[in-house]
Amino acid sequence: RAIDDCPGGLSVRYALKLLPYVFTRSGELRRATWQEIDLEAAIWTIPAGRMKARKEHVIPLPRQAVELFRELKQYSDGNPLVFPSPHNRTEPITGQALRTALRRAGFENTDMSVHGFRSCFSTRCNEKGYDPDLIEKSLAHAPKNAVRAAYNRAEYLEKRRALLQEWADYLDELREGVNAGQKEVL
Repeated sequence: RAIDDCPGGLSVRYALKLLPYVFTRSGELRRATWQEIDLEAAIWTIPAGRMKARKEHVIPLPRQAVELFRELKQYSDGNPLVFPSPHNRTEPITGQALRTALRRAGFENTDMSVHGFRSCFSTRCNEKGYDPDLIEKSLAHAPKNAVRAAYNRAEYLEKRRALLQEWADYLDELREGVNAGQKEVL
C-alpha cells in the first residue's frame, strides 16, 4: 500500500509497483525496453548482456504485471525505454531514484531495499515448500553445481508462470489486508 501511494515521477512509481511482482535486480528493471516485453504472451525476455550471469532470462509475467506494463505503455510516446528518466528521456531512471522513492514511501534502509524484493520472494517461496529449482530459476541464479549447470537447461516456464501468478496474488492479498490479522511476515 505504501508503494501504491508513493510520490514521484511516472517511471519511478511504476518501477516500484512492478518490482515486487517481477523481483529483478534494479538494473535489469530500470534498463528494460519495450522490445523485450511481449504483453500478448505475458513474457519479458531480458537479454544476456544485462544479466548478472550473462545468460538471457525469461520472466513469465503475472496478470498484475501485464496490467501495469499496459498502463505505463500508454505514456511511452514511442520511447524504447520502459522507465525513462524525467531528466533525460534517452537514459533510464537511476537506482538512486528507486532507493529515494522507497524512503519517501516510509521504508528506512534497515526496513527494505530495492534488492529486498528478491529476498522476500525467495524466503516466502522456500518457507512454503516450493521447488528450489523454480525459485532459483525465477531469480535468475546460476546453479552452483557445475555438472548440473552443464546438463540442466530447463526453463520451467509454465511452472514458473504458475508460481509467479501465485506470488502476485499473495501480494495483492497483503495489499488488500486479507492477511492483516495474521502475524505473517514475508
